[in-house]
Amino acid sequence: MEIIVAPTPESAASAAAQAVLAGLPAGKPPVLGLATGSSPLGLYAELAAAVAEGRADFSAAKGFALDEYVGLPATHPESYRQVLVREVCEVIGLPLDGLNVPDGTGATLADLEAGAAAYDDAIAAAGGIDVQILGIGANGHVGFNEPASSLSSRTRVKRLAARTRRDNARFFASEAEVPTHCITQGLGTVMDARRLVLIATGESKANAVAAAVEGPLSASCPASILQWHPNAIVVLDEAAAAALQNREYYDDAARGLPLNAV
Repeated sequence: MEIIVAPTPESAASAAAQAVLAGLPAGKPPVLGLATGSSPLGLYAELAAAVAEGRADFSAAKGFALDEYVGLPATHPESYRQVLVREVCEVIGLPLDGLNVPDGTGATLADLEAGAAAYDDAIAAAGGIDVQILGIGANGHVGFNEPASSLSSRTRVKRLAARTRRDNARFFASEAEVPTHCITQGLGTVMDARRLVLIATGESKANAVAAAVEGPLSASCPASILQWHPNAIVVLDEAAAAALQNREYYDDAARGLPLNAV
């Protein structure tokens, strides 16, 4: 795991975007895993700048959302399909027909579970995800894999934690309107991506970041699964890094290997 601490949220977004760009394949359209929330917004803006400068092209890319609410129609402004249309497709030029989002509109649990299994199949059919963009919740979740999620889980139906619903209530008229369930990529699905780039900013994420990066591998902090990935990059601003114990080493390691190293 590589830990990069940047001075500001803006510089963290730039560093995270560089990590994404460095993980894109040469010679074929990329397949991106897409996170929602406030943390990745600056990253997407940096990717848009790279497109404008001719350093990236997402016009033939495929994107796979991490999760979706159960019970919201796809046209609802706070469905993650619509959020990603606004915050990714219209920003970096990813085509609408390349955007894939779990289907949370099934009428029965069996319908939802079938849609979840089909979603994993669609990721595999696309050749797998090249770079998965991640955020982290204050309780350590990634996607909507709440504490106690299986570390080998696949895309599935989950109930949202009360804290997650409170945190997301700012996007709705009231907490009562926040759906209680979701479909989320599982931690095993996330781990299949060839590169993981997690970005976190703000002091509210500091404890979760410390548990994920320096705590034990545990379902109590789902984001700790990144410790097992061979190509995981965690990008933080100073506030999100405030609870790290091994900060001096991370800063030294981020400077890279000197040319005269043996």
